[in-house]
Amino acid sequence: MEHSHIHSEPWWTKWSPENVTIADDSVSEAWKYCTLQGVYFGENEYNGNLGARISSIFVILVTSSALTLFPLIAKKVSWLRVHKYVYLFARSFGTGVILATAFIHLMDPAYQEIGGFSCVAQVGNWSLYSWCPAIMLTTVYFTFLVDLFGGVYVERKYGIAHSEDHDHAMDAVIAPHVHDDSHLHNMNKETVDDSSLSKKDSVDVSVRSSQDTLEKVISFKSEFSAFLVLEFGVLFHSVMIGLNLGTTGDEFSTLYPVLVFHQAFEGLGIGARLSAIDFPHNKRWWPYVLCMAYGLTTPIAIAIGLGVRKSYQSNSYAVNVVSGVLDAISAGILLYTGLVELLARDFLFNRQRAKTLRELIFNLFCLSWGVGLMALLGKWA
Repeated sequence: MEHSHIHSEPWWTKWSPENVTIADDSVSEAWKYCTLQGVYFGENEYNGNLGARISSIFVILVTSSALTLFPLIAKKVSWLRVHKYVYLFARSFGTGVILATAFIHLMDPAYQEIGGFSCVAQVGNWSLYSWCPAIMLTTVYFTFLVDLFGGVYVERKYGIAHSEDHDHAMDAVIAPHVHDDSHLHNMNKETVDDSSLSKKDSVDVSVRSSQDTLEKVISFKSEFSAFLVLEFGVLFHSVMIGLNLGTTGDEFSTLYPVLVFHQAFEGLGIGARLSAIDFPHNKRWWPYVLCMAYGLTTPIAIAIGLGVRKSYQSNSYAVNVVSGVLDAISAGILLYTGLVELLARDFLFNRQRAKTLRELIFNLFCLSWGVGLMALLGKWA
């Protein structure tokens, strides 16, 4: 039993930090590096404040859910209708928040956890390659492929196939008036012209209406799939935030208020993006479910963190690997979404941007505030 117990211990426990010096050549540099970083021989950081930690569950639940739902409710409830510029503020500010989250709150922590100068990158297969940027690159490219082929699938299914059907339908309706000349000679010319014109007009209106409907379907599916990718990346990040808040030590008093603002700002951006999507009538409840999913994720993660608060080591090797990989994946998703789906579509490829210069400048101002404030929060969380 004793022999098996010895072999079950991690390899790095064969040396003690009390007996090893920096200049000791008999001990690997990776071991020294990881021990100095507190990854090896680290301790549980939990230091009480249970009441405040429990309160954070409800405070973050209420604030993040409220700000996520506000753009949706304000759009639907007449007496809550907000000024156009308030909506534009939420939309552009949210874009800035998402961009800053990708770079400051995800990319930087990912490098600290599994990047080149981390403990993880000194040991085993993690030391053989720059895995942190590789994971981000893979995620960006995979997100691009999902976006591309999702769009192609929707267009082929609802665009090309349906437009061909409409062409055949139009031929079937109009053709009799063109080819059936023997019947036309027996009718009054004026009546024929009026009849054929009215039928053609009705067909044109019908086709245009169907095309508008198809465009809405294509637009909805494209925007909704892009949003799901965004929410997927944000939820990953929210899980790790919650676990850290439930188990962190002396940093808790600073982390608590910062994360309340962090989740609220991020929620505002998500809500503004959701409110811009035109959901079909039978799917009107979808955005509210997605908002609540975001609002609940961090509080649930905090509760889990509190459940394991006395055994969880936020700086252990395993936690660094899991957290680093999730942060790198989330960073890749939010980088692609923030730059392509949000910035490029809202500004670079927006055909309406030059029509109202005042609106454009206002949007850029709000974008800058979103980026700046979220980047500033990165100093503490």
